Amino acid sequence: VHNLARSLKIPKTLGRVLVGRGINTSEDANKFFIPSKQNIHNPFLMKDMDKAVKRIIEAMDNNESIWIHGDYDVDGTCSTAALFKFLHSLGCKVQFFIPDRFQDGYGLSERSLKGAKDFGATLLISVDVGITAIPIAKEIKASGIDLIICDHHEPLDTFPDAYAILDPIRKDCEYPFKNLAACGVVFKLIQGLSQMLGTPEKAYEYLDFVAMASAADMVPLIGENRTLVYYGLKKLNEKTRPGLKGLIHCTNLKIGSITATNIVFAVAPIINAAGRMGEALRSVNMMIQDDEIHAFQIAQQLEDENRRRRYIDQQTFEEAIPIAEKQLKEGARCLVIHQPHWHAGVIGIVAARLVDRFNVPTILMTTILGNAKGSCRSPNNFDIYSALKRAGHLLIEYGGHRHAAGLSLDEANIPELRRIINSCADETISSDMMTHEIEIDAELKLNELSPNFISSLNKFAPYGYGNYKPIFFSKGVSSSNGVKIVGQNNLKFRAFQNNFAIDAIAFGLANKYDVVSTGKPFKILYNLEINTFNGQNTPQLFIRDIKPEE
Repeated sequence: VHNLARSLKIPKTLGRVLVGRGINTSEDANKFFIPSKQNIHNPFLMKDMDKAVKRIIEAMDNNESIWIHGDYDVDGTCSTAALFKFLHSLGCKVQFFIPDRFQDGYGLSERSLKGAKDFGATLLISVDVGITAIPIAKEIKASGIDLIICDHHEPLDTFPDAYAILDPIRKDCEYPFKNLAACGVVFKLIQGLSQMLGTPEKAYEYLDFVAMASAADMVPLIGENRTLVYYGLKKLNEKTRPGLKGLIHCTNLKIGSITATNIVFAVAPIINAAGRMGEALRSVNMMIQDDEIHAFQIAQQLEDENRRRRYIDQQTFEEAIPIAEKQLKEGARCLVIHQPHWHAGVIGIVAARLVDRFNVPTILMTTILGNAKGSCRSPNNFDIYSALKRAGHLLIEYGGHRHAAGLSLDEANIPELRRIINSCADETISSDMMTHEIEIDAELKLNELSPNFISSLNKFAPYGYGNYKPIFFSKGVSSSNGVKIVGQNNLKFRAFQNNFAIDAIAFGLANKYDVVSTGKPFKILYNLEINTFNGQNTPQLFIRDIKPEE
């Protein structure tokens, strides 16, 4: 900690944060603080990249038709948009297909294959799906179409019969970074093509899509992802493409200061609304637009649908809570809940909200065309995909990774699924793991909050999964100038320690009013935020928890 603080000229507390995150040398810290394009790996280290690149160049040279099959979430639609824009810029004859969540379900489908045939495609590229598509891959091959799979999900024990499979987590792939989003894998393909065509810089024009997909898909923002997202956010803020300007306008964010966190909470829900409430291809159509006004019109439509989605989401959440509480009361360590009338477009979000609420793995299902279909979400301490594998004999289809997955099965098999998943949870989840905990990065004295501290802390961004905003701990704090309850459930006060005072806001912690208003000292956990008001930037504490001093 001391060496890092001295060599980097940063406060010792921030040296402690770096060491806590596994960054122990000034060389690693400089790589972390100043992401460089030199840290982006050679795409040809990825298994099958050479085959995929040669086949696409061959298709381009022979004027073959190329069909892109995507997915309906942010990662899938951004992957599709990036690859479509790139291939289109090369003069390729290319079309894309996004499945309908309700009509097609997840993954490669018969309808997509029919579309590819009608288009006269001789090459089909799947993005964000395909790694488990064994039966349909056979049909694609039998139709005389070559299949290239770009995916980042867990493979099964056998691979689909495809011309090339790009997936960094396949066991025989030596690519050094394993945590790419699907759009990151697509970027590697674009990078490989750009290098082969003698225009290596062209690939970086598509990093705005990678930044949005990586933030929204919750891949860890470390290593290569951090570099890709850093430059992607730069592109998004400095050279915003027409297809994204209208979308950003609908969020009330300001171009120039958009962060990865903004993408997760403001931009991604609007993109996702297209597939949750109707046809997801509208998101791709919006993002690839060169006409800013047309893109804005699509974005407005999606924003309306996102409002409707929020209402249905809340309704479903309120219905799910008593069922969840009953299952937990009966000793469950995992929630497996099915209601046939629930809207398929919101069950993934509601499953994630239940994980936040109860801190246990959650599978939420509805009924589509006679089968139970659902979404799985999991806290960090449980691998939901491995649990699904154990129940694989019950499932019609499933796919995903350790924190998020999808599945479908016969409704009659739900009780047995619940039994298997809960027995997996019993093996790995103890009672104390079901209690929420907040990990502290470092203790901080409030008078350390100098301009140098704030500017050094800013270098930790972009924040996201795997690189969360540092959480600080301070004790012996009191409130000065009174405590206000603002909104429905929030506290606002001046935090005071050792003759230093700073504004503090505590969302959802009005129940701690008595702790902070008695004049007695207390302890706080918080992030440091910059509050902008009337053009003035001032630091404030964003309080996560409060406890009285013992």
